[in-house]
Amino acid sequence: MNIGEAAKLSGVSAKMIRYYEEVALITPPARNQNGYRAYAESNIHELKFIRRARDLGFTVEQISGLMHLWRDRSRASADVKRLALEHVAALEAKQREIQEMANALKHLVANCHGDGRPDCPIIENLADGGNHASPTHLGKGFEKLR
Repeated sequence: MNIGEAAKLSGVSAKMIRYYEEVALITPPARNQNGYRAYAESNIHELKFIRRARDLGFTVEQISGLMHLWRDRSRASADVKRLALEHVAALEAKQREIQEMANALKHLVANCHGDGRPDCPIIENLADGGNHASPTHLGKGFEKLR
């Protein structure tokens, strides 16, 4: 099948398919006599695997490792689990950071009058890099705004 059909079946754009081929994430497809890529069902399986891994937030580098493990039938499931648990920990850390940023912004918003006056603690905080008030004054997560 051509790249358009592969994109439709896998849910991965043609541009990303070319990129995944360029970075050797997928097995290079065969070429027709005219030089066009001819994708096989195995390429579609790889692309679906990649799409699902991307949906779960894995980086291209992590997906490369997962693809290697997927192709290695002698792999230990413990290796796959370790990678997944590391990713879960990173996602949870990112979630905490985002919550801390949201809390700091909520505090700034709560202290903004939101009226016709020009003074605004949100703008003031952004303009001075958060130096006019201590992180404890602004709540947990303020340091993420610096």
